[in-house]
Amino acid sequence: MRKYEEEHYKYENIKEKIYPWVKSELTDSQALNGKHISEKDTLVVSFMEDLSVIFVIKRGEDVFEVLKDNMLPPDCDIEELYHASCENLIRDVEFVIANTWYGGFGIIADGHHEASALCFKHIWQVCVDKLKDDLVIMVPAKDTILFAPASQKTVVEKMVEHGENAYEQSKDKVSKTLIRFSKDRKELTAYED
Repeated sequence: MRKYEEEHYKYENIKEKIYPWVKSELTDSQALNGKHISEKDTLVVSFMEDLSVIFVIKRGEDVFEVLKDNMLPPDCDIEELYHASCENLIRDVEFVIANTWYGGFGIIADGHHEASALCFKHIWQVCVDKLKDDLVIMVPAKDTILFAPASQKTVVEKMVEHGENAYEQSKDKVSKTLIRFSKDRKELTAYED
């Protein structure tokens, strides 16, 4: 019996519990099988810059398992899987925008999916519409995503300092790379000062 044929991994049994996680390093301290994630046996989708998306299956309240290639049927459409996992996230996780002490913003979720907010263009569109400015975004850790209006250089500098500290202190580091969401182009790109 192949892994994807086992009751525990049948696609129809897990498809509602699959979520995208944004990663830079292929490791995760909280996932059951996340200590060493290899592109050789794990579905890894390139996202942008040094960021990728892996998929996890929610197994319990705070228990996740990295989705491996052998857990998916051979005819699985990766693009459909990505969109379905994002829909699951929207359905199951509430993303809240919070203010930081230095004038920037962060997104709060459930401690597992904050970085996944990067997948949702509509979140960033709402923010640029309200702030009437491009955004500088930083995803230092799985549970930390920060952003600031691009024209407020002092706030961006403080956000970067905050993000670098979060990166250094996290068990689940993501990236120190800065990303821009352009209010005019309505897309995520590398940030260039």
